[in-house]
Parts: sequence; structure tokens; C-alpha cells
Amino acid sequence: MKPLTLAGILLILLGVFALAYPAISFTSEEKILDIGPIEATKEETKTVPLPPLLGGAAIAGGIIMLAAGAKRS
Repeated sequence: MKPLTLAGILLILLGVFALAYPAISFTSEEKILDIGPIEATKEETKTVPLPPLLGGAAIAGGIIMLAAGAKRS
């Protein structure tokens, strides 16, 4: 498989993922207090929004890459 075609397929899959999941959430642990052997931590959930425009642009770019890979043959 050609690299351009493979990159196009990957970009389309990432675009579909971005449209299916509008936000990615993850948990991070933050140290609040550290006094000798005593330590206090706090878990915080953070969310990174993925705009739909990003997903649409990724799909469009992937289709263009697929077309360019097929045209080179």
C-alpha cells in the first residue's frame, strides 16, 4: 500500500473519531500538600473539546490524499 493512501485512510479514521467523540477526558493527579512523610493529592478530570470542524477537515483531507494516491498510479 502506498504511503499517501495509508496516510489518507488514517486521516479519515481520525476525522470519524473526532466527530464521534466531541471531547476527550482524562484524569490527572495533582500534588496539593507535601510535608515530610505526609502527602495530599487531588485527582482532577480534564476535558479537551474536539471541534466538529476539525473532524470534517480531517475527513476532507483524507479523501483528497486518497484521490491523490490513486491518481499517481
